Order: sequence, then C-alpha cells, then structure tokens
Amino acid sequence: MAVTRAMTAELERLVPGGVSKGVSLSDISRWKIGGIADVVIRPKSPEQVQVLRRYFHQNSIHHVVIGMTSNLLFSDDGLRVPCVQIDNRMGKVRVSDCIVTAEGGAWVPSLSRKVQKAGLTGAEHICGIPGTIGGLICMNGGSQRKGIGSSVVEVTSIDEVGNEIRRTAVDCQFAYRESVFQRNNEVIVKVVLRFDQSSDSREVRRAMLDILASRRRKFPQKEPNCGSVFKSDPAMYKDFGSPGEIIERLGAKELSIGGAEISRHHGNFILNKNNATSIDVLKLISLIKNRVEVETGYSMKAEVLYLNSAGKLMPADELY
Repeated sequence: MAVTRAMTAELERLVPGGVSKGVSLSDISRWKIGGIADVVIRPKSPEQVQVLRRYFHQNSIHHVVIGMTSNLLFSDDGLRVPCVQIDNRMGKVRVSDCIVTAEGGAWVPSLSRKVQKAGLTGAEHICGIPGTIGGLICMNGGSQRKGIGSSVVEVTSIDEVGNEIRRTAVDCQFAYRESVFQRNNEVIVKVVLRFDQSSDSREVRRAMLDILASRRRKFPQKEPNCGSVFKSDPAMYKDFGSPGEIIERLGAKELSIGGAEISRHHGNFILNKNNATSIDVLKLISLIKNRVEVETGYSMKAEVLYLNSAGKLMPADELY
C-alpha cells in the first residue's frame, strides 16, 4: 500500500513529532547509499511501537522496521512503504546493581560505557560496535568471538499484530550470531541484561580503550561502510580463518565495482569510495562470495540485508 496523505496524518497523530516525509535514505545510511523514503517514523517509547504495529496490522499496511542501519543496504529507488526507525529517541538506559535495563534504541557504545562507570564488567566486547542494543540482540552481536546473548536476562518485543512478548535468554534461542528475532519479524523494544561486579573499574576502562584502539587500527574510519559484510562461519574459521583473512589471501583488497571497493585496511569491509550505488555493492558482494567458494568450498553468508523499494528485506549475497 502506497503512503497516502491520510496515512501520514494518522501516523502523525499516533507519534506526534516523530514523522518525517521525503527522507533521503543516503543521509541515514552508514553506507551513504539509498534513494528517498516516503515516510520515516521515529517512536520515542515501546508503547508507541505497539500502537504503530497495531495500526499497520489492522489496516493491512506493510511496513519495515530499521535501527541505525548497521548491516543494511538501501535501494537506490528509495522506499515506498512506511519505515519505522528505532533510534536514540527510544534509548533510555537504567542501571541497578548488576542489572541494566535498556530500551531497544540505546546506542551500544554509550551503553557499554555506562556499564563500566557503574563498576560492572562484561560489556567490554561491545564497546566499539556502532548500533542499537535491539539490533545487537537480534544478531547476537559482539566481538572477540563473544555474543551479547550471554548477558541477556529478558527481552521484550512487539510482534506484527501489536502484542507484547517477553522472553528469557533461553527462549531467545541464541547461537553464534543468531537469535529467534531474525526469523519472527518482532521489534525489540526493551532488554534486561546482567553483568558482573568489577574489582577494578579502571582496568575495565583500559580494556575498552585497547579494544577501541585496535578497531581504529584494523577497520576503516573515514569512508562510509556498514562494518563487516560477511558472517564468520566457525567451521570455515577453523579451516581457513575469518572472512577478512580469506578475502585478503585471495588478493582481493581494493577490488572494486563502480564506486564500491573492498577496504585496504580489512578484507571484510566494503567502502563507498565514489558515489557507489546499491547495485555496485551487491555485485561486489556476489563476486567476493563466488571467489571464496571456489577457493575454499565454503559459501559465505552476508550479515548485510538489502531493503528494496517495496519494503522487502533480502540477504545481500542472494541477489546476484
């Protein structure tokens, strides 16, 4: 269903001050790629997310939900369906003893810093990950071979109908870079996490600074990119190494298609070097995947999802 004036007016009533029309997706994309979205809605509370999803369900309106666009590639043709963005408008964080309660839009680096300042440890591995806690939970993201799922107590989400659902960590079905939220189209609106008391908060802070320094050395900082493009398969890692290492051994650093280029700093990053289009990125992803499969026998899976103009999300490695 196309976005109409009547629909926009109703959205403005449901989320006062949170509706933007004619939004340039390249302005909010970490890749700086994408056309114009008809409307973007930014709720400021879990309750507003629930109201929005009920409205969309009751009126049979297809919509998409995004975070801060890590691992997301927008179409150059823009977006013709309502887009709900969970960002720092819905990012409250509360710390009580060892328990951290955060809304889904909480910025992960800021959350990890609050954990450290509260005298807790266990969030160091997420301190440099640019994204929301909701997105991190969905992907069971982390670094240093760790996942945020190990710290989860409870996750609250809103399903497609508008029902609130609470899950324990076990119910979230966490596995390496996986969770139930990748398959159920629910929106994570609140997370309860547990961390350990630290015997030395300054040591935790030093560890975080070391992680951030390492990321600055290894990962591109200036050119637009979405972070790691391909998932690390434990079996492939054991046999050949990480995706970045394999891509680099194939001599693919700085390989380019159109304005998209593999980073010279890290083989698992694709940069927007010169006004790259989404098609440039998709073709480069396909080229890399095919070369790695020929060399290793492993078919890499992309972390990146492609969002077309009709609001359909697809794995970016399955389009070419």
